[in-house]
Amino acid sequence: MPLKLHTIICSTRPGRVGPSVARWFNGFARQHGGLDAELVDLADFQLPLYDEPVHPRMQQYQHEHTRRWAQSVAAADAYVFVTPEYNYMPPPTLTNAMDFVYKEWNYKPCGFVGYGGVSGGLRSVQIAKLHATTLKLMPLPEGVAVPMVGSLIQDGVFASNELIDASARTMLDELLRWAGALKPLHA
Repeated sequence: MPLKLHTIICSTRPGRVGPSVARWFNGFARQHGGLDAELVDLADFQLPLYDEPVHPRMQQYQHEHTRRWAQSVAAADAYVFVTPEYNYMPPPTLTNAMDFVYKEWNYKPCGFVGYGGVSGGLRSVQIAKLHATTLKLMPLPEGVAVPMVGSLIQDGVFASNELIDASARTMLDELLRWAGALKPLHA
């Protein structure tokens, strides 16, 4: 059975460009092969600010939205977070979603596709990587940065370039290696 990759759209705000970048990456991952890629949109889960009364380590979820999110996270062997940068930080939706569950993330690799202005989301990604380690996720050093993302979107469709494609290919190669190596730890 192939390893499962979730490409997670981290922004939920109106007018977001994350879905177009994530659709491109998810399609690229499918063509790459090796990982069964699925697109996941945080907006579909409508997670409120963290509202579970019991620590997520206990997995005693009281709310249906948490149970749905936990099931989605548990189904994957690896993740790619497609995230913007808000004021040098990851969006609060990503931070909140990561905190909703714990064991479902453990011992799985993750990569990042950061997008934004000049920095391409790099500052956001660095902070999110630190957060990921506290959930026992393995954030890869390889990643994809998309600077000036607005210039690469025409009619709602993201158009990559050679440099971005090369970064995506390298990150996917590493995700496949790490996901296979870590699978026995969370199986």
